[in-house]
Amino acid sequence: MNYISHYHFVTLAIILFCIGVAGIFLNRKNIISILMSIEIMLVSVNINFVAFSVYLNDLLGQIFAIFVLTVAGAEAAIGLAILVVYFNNCKNIELEDISSMKG
Repeated sequence: MNYISHYHFVTLAIILFCIGVAGIFLNRKNIISILMSIEIMLVSVNINFVAFSVYLNDLLGQIFAIFVLTVAGAEAAIGLAILVVYFNNCKNIELEDISSMKG
């Protein structure tokens, strides 16, 4: 019988989290890939919340995962809106040019 235990979900979450961290460290020039890597990391955290919620027979982890998804969606929408406005003004979105705007 093929049974998927919580160890499989934790392993998947670890792999996704490592991919997200690698995406942040390896590609520091593209702000879109950094935002996608952060989203991958948040999804891996949500997988852990749901896996342990099912394992412990507690709905609190699943409820918290829904809140994290809501905040992640709002963060992505606001971040992309800021990038679109910045692109319309400056015609590029390279991270080095954005960080040069510090006062």
